[in-house]
Order: sequence, then structure tokens, then C-alpha cells
Amino acid sequence: MKSILLISAVALLISVKSYSQESDYKNDDFAIKEVSVTHKADLGITIWEIGVIGTAGKTTPTKVGQLDGAPVLGYVFPTDLKPTDVGFNQTDGIVALALTSHPDFDDTPLWDENNDKIYDNDGIIWHPHWVVLHEDKRVAGGLSVKQFKKADKTVVLPPTNPGMPMYMDSPGYPVTAIENKIKVIVPDYRINNRTDFNYDGVAAFMKVNTTNDNLPMLGVYEVYSVASGDLSLPYKVK
Repeated sequence: MKSILLISAVALLISVKSYSQESDYKNDDFAIKEVSVTHKADLGITIWEIGVIGTAGKTTPTKVGQLDGAPVLGYVFPTDLKPTDVGFNQTDGIVALALTSHPDFDDTPLWDENNDKIYDNDGIIWHPHWVVLHEDKRVAGGLSVKQFKKADKTVVLPPTNPGMPMYMDSPGYPVTAIENKIKVIVPDYRINNRTDFNYDGVAAFMKVNTTNDNLPMLGVYEVYSVASGDLSLPYKVK
């Protein structure tokens, strides 16, 4: 199922190149030139990095003043990890670690990223999310975060989830953006001690939807760059 999903996603990502630009944020800050995940066995961590032509993390979304239509920018690592490796129930889709910025809302209620003792005002600070992505032809980017009905008792989310009816977690890993690289540190035990997975790198523009039932709650509307060029997840942990 995952291979079929990846093939469909590749076709959609390639086709999106011919679409008109959805956002005003496409620039070298989202032009990926390298991606890596490195395991540090002596520390029990992996270091995930995306390198860009411009300045990583410099460009952030402009606030629109409401949740509906709120812009989200992301540096995303699609992987072949299983949903159960990061605390979800088993479900079809692509497990991805997304580093995001969005000034209109805060979806990391346990974390105070700007260290001002206020926990709900720092959505613009680059922060991580685990998400499960699936094919969604309703949006130009061809992917969205997988949703579920609140009454679905089969859904399992990590205790650090932000309370939205999507396969999303707010794990609180430290993110740093310096010069042309953005990095995040993930403890081995938070990914089921998996250090043998494949991954890719994507930079994308997303939007929140809270009013239109014909659109996803969080969809990918524009893909700026893909490290592999075809979302084939060719990279392996070093």
C-alpha cells in the first residue's frame, strides 16, 4: 500500500510544478540542496538536517489573523518508518517529521519554544511534528495530514499530541536553524530505536482549513523542492 501511495504522490508532486504559484514564500530558503540523518550511537540520538541554498528558517509565514486559511511553512522528512514507531496506531500513509512555522496558532501546548513563560504564543518558532501524510487530490500539492473522526476509538496518538483530529504529534524535539541548515535532534527511544530507515527531504507550503468540508484540515498546497527530485526516499541513516 505504501509503495502505491508513494508512486501516486510522486506523480502529483511532479505535476504540481506546472501549477501557478500558490504562495509568496518560494525562494532559496526553501531550495533544498542536501538532506541527511546521522545516528550518534554514543548519545542515543539521530540528527536530522536539511541544507538549503538560502538561509534555513529565515522565511516565516505572514500572519493572517485567524486559524482558517492560516499559512504553514515546512521542512519535511518523509520516511518509511511505521506509524507505530512514533506512537500512532498502525494506519496507511507516509510517516514524516515536519519542521514548521505558523504565526496564527500554537499547536505545541506542552512546549514554550520562545521561553517567555507563555505556552500558546510561539507557533512562528520553528518546531517539529510527527504526521502521517496520505494522498489527497483536493489540494495542489497532492498530500494532506491524515484525519480521523473524533469518535474513532481505534485511533492512538502519543500523549504529546496537540488535540486535533489528525495524525499529528508535537514531540518537542529541539530545532535549530543556523546559516543554510535546519536541524532537529530525535532520541532513539522516541522512534522505537529505529536507525535503519529511509527518508527524503521536502520543503512545502501548507494551509489550515476549518470551514470547508471538501478540503483537508491541513493540506499541502505547494511543493518548493524535493531533495531526491522524485520523493523516492533514497537516503539511508548514516
